[in-house]
Amino acid sequence: MSEKIDVQAMGPHEFSVDVTEGTTKTSHRVTVPEDLLVDLGAPDTDEERLVHESFSFLLEKEKSTTILPEFPLDEIQNYFSDYMDAMRTRLAG
Repeated sequence: MSEKIDVQAMGPHEFSVDVTEGTTKTSHRVTVPEDLLVDLGAPDTDEERLVHESFSFLLEKEKSTTILPEFPLDEIQNYFSDYMDAMRTRLAG
């Protein structure tokens, strides 16, 4: 099943994300820690792209209904140890 990820900026470093999987729609609110893009070696990357890639990564691992409704993106690495490496690869390509 394919999913649709809609990312909207809400303010500095803050985004709303709506995920549609078939007939299921979930809403999430995430923040991008200021140093996260630097830690990923991609300081010039648009934060919206990072958010989108992060949700693509999460949806490869779990259903949208199990993704937390609100969280900072760097928290993903606490659940999936390969998150940082995956983001480095995705943002470099």
